[in-house]
Amino acid sequence: MPEAVDLSRNWDEAAAGWTKWWQTFERAAQVVSDRLIELAGVQPGSRVLDIATGIGEPAVTAARKVGPSGKVLAVDRSSGMIEAARKRAVQLGLKNIEFRHLDAETIDIPERDFNAIVCRWGLMFIPDLTGALRRMRGLLVDGGRLAAAVWSTPDKVPMISLASESARKIANLPPPPPGSPDPCRLSDRMALERSFKDAGFSDIVIEPMNITYEFKSPEDFAQFRYDVATPYRMMMDQLDAATRKRVVDAVIGEARAFTEGGVLRLRNETICIAGRK
Repeated sequence: MPEAVDLSRNWDEAAAGWTKWWQTFERAAQVVSDRLIELAGVQPGSRVLDIATGIGEPAVTAARKVGPSGKVLAVDRSSGMIEAARKRAVQLGLKNIEFRHLDAETIDIPERDFNAIVCRWGLMFIPDLTGALRRMRGLLVDGGRLAAAVWSTPDKVPMISLASESARKIANLPPPPPGSPDPCRLSDRMALERSFKDAGFSDIVIEPMNITYEFKSPEDFAQFRYDVATPYRMMMDQLDAATRKRVVDAVIGEARAFTEGGVLRLRNETICIAGRK
């Protein structure tokens, strides 16, 4: 469908930016990968599927946990992100990860023997979530677990929402049309749990996590947003110089409110959920 094609292109175009900012992002996000591995019950020797791996997480964390006797299959709809993830795994010397270019929503693979499935900040971009969860459940062994992380409400995720409304007003843009990709779409915990139950999962656990991203300065954060958020970058590239500067100044200005001791700290809430087949 067109939306999926557009989203794939967005991620392809953002792959270089995510590679550039990987260390900054993962210093905070690693705790989420670690928690998903725990919630999914990953052990040495486990077979793990990482859905929407991006440039390699939680696949890398899972690969280190399962060890040489285990196996990780990491999939993503973006060929650019998959290629970046593959290069990173090689640099880290990990030989127990396989990468495939596949859409999480329509995933079709022959394997049906995974002990665990993990997905960090990918479920929000799947239109038919319950249908996709049913397909994922079918890839697990009996008793296998799926663990995922999604973002909370925009007011609790400044990493994503900071200055978005200001930027839209300055650039004179209308609100996003209905159905547009929304990173905070699954912030309703009751609805999220219902999707897991409707897909057949049991023993469901939901827990919030707070994670803090740190940047050297508000200017660094403004550059990060430009590098990794393709829709934002496309919008910025279409503006005249004066309007573009006003948008950047708005992002930097609002980010300064989160500066502590000379460091920009953005505290965000993510929601972890896990269920058993």
